[in-house]
Amino acid sequence: MEQGILAERQDQIHRTGEGPFELACNRDSLAGAVSQRACVFCGSRVVLYPIADALHLVHGPIGCAVYTWDIRGALSSGPELHRLSFSTDLQEKDVIFGGEKKLKAALLELIARYQPKAAFVYATCIVGIIGDDVAAVCRDVTAATGIPVIPVQSEGFKGNKREGYTAACKAMFTLTGTGDVSGISPISVNILGDFNLAGEIWIIRDYFKRMGVEVVANITGDGRVDDIRRANGAALNVVQCSGSTMELAKMMQEKYGIPSLRVSYLGIEDMADSLYAVAEHFKDRDPGIVERTQQVVREELAVLLPQLKQYRKDLEGKKVAIYVGGAFKAFSLIKAFRHLGMQVVLVGSQTGTTEDYAELAAICDPGTVIVDDSNPLELSKFVKELDVDLFVGGVKERPIAHKLGVGFCDHNHERKEALEGFVGMLNFAREVHASATSPIWQFVPRREAMAKAAKGEGI
Repeated sequence: MEQGILAERQDQIHRTGEGPFELACNRDSLAGAVSQRACVFCGSRVVLYPIADALHLVHGPIGCAVYTWDIRGALSSGPELHRLSFSTDLQEKDVIFGGEKKLKAALLELIARYQPKAAFVYATCIVGIIGDDVAAVCRDVTAATGIPVIPVQSEGFKGNKREGYTAACKAMFTLTGTGDVSGISPISVNILGDFNLAGEIWIIRDYFKRMGVEVVANITGDGRVDDIRRANGAALNVVQCSGSTMELAKMMQEKYGIPSLRVSYLGIEDMADSLYAVAEHFKDRDPGIVERTQQVVREELAVLLPQLKQYRKDLEGKKVAIYVGGAFKAFSLIKAFRHLGMQVVLVGSQTGTTEDYAELAAICDPGTVIVDDSNPLELSKFVKELDVDLFVGGVKERPIAHKLGVGFCDHNHERKEALEGFVGMLNFAREVHASATSPIWQFVPRREAMAKAAKGEGI
């Protein structure tokens, strides 16, 4: 067995080109492996959190609320109630005698103080264990206050992060179909699965506006309760992070007949293809939309491509490791790095499906390592073995890269730079160039040792 890889994890690692593709995924994290994957509660919280005019109350110990406080850099163009982290702070006495009274009192106090458009109540592990009837409390408070109080059944022990996505989608679905849909254009979309990190959803909305497409609801970045209520009036759902909101798109298609497109706004090809796919869907209703879309893409590429060439000169041939939350990001990142002349040698995600990984295997170079739900020990091993120049991941992967003397690019919840859209590709190239070519890396122990070995010097 290779050092750094647990025997029980062997079937969640695959090297492209070495035998038929087989990769286990979507299973509960291995106990003791310190998985990079989060729990069910965290999965639901990161999806619903950006709904800015809703109250978000965590029913559980204070640690759960602290863990997920402001977990995404989700910007709002208006209210910022979502950035306040409320918790019932269950104590030992509440565990023994139950926390329902405490939950009801907290909801009544918070609703009276903040007057939210809706309230989401997150059930945590301890709530599932002691048996609090969260749904009953929510019904009572809804009747008393007149606003929707929605239980999110996200007890952490129920499965993995993907189960949290499903819990979030079920909660949001209770809002759809309760608003006025009159006046919505037949050329309209809901943007699903974008969380407005660093204002990215505003970039995408601008592209749609220039195409002549109305955006009904952002789900959930810069989200509003009233927009989600009338989301069933849109003609199309465009779904980016398919792992987080595809379940909602399926529910809306079954009940309201709204079709969906799976898209990505990361990288040049995927951004352009996403806009063209929306234009293609509406071309019978609006014959001019294809030409307008082409004009948008031409204008953006005329600015972007000359600048990318300058960065490629320094980045050609460098090696990249990618470990992200949703596998959809990995597809776009591989294509983006090819534009920069860089080679992806490791790619993985926390929540990918068998279909996702099969698609990744098809577009990766031979020898590329594909991993599901990895852990720090594995990731460190592969970064060293594959001689990586840049690691793309989230906040939990940053220490791995820096300790090993490797450049790092944040591509997860906490980033403050917009990486979506054509302008996002330029921001991404700029950040990659600054990280991968920094002179500091030649002085760190791993690089220094490798340079001495290459010269035949002692280490």
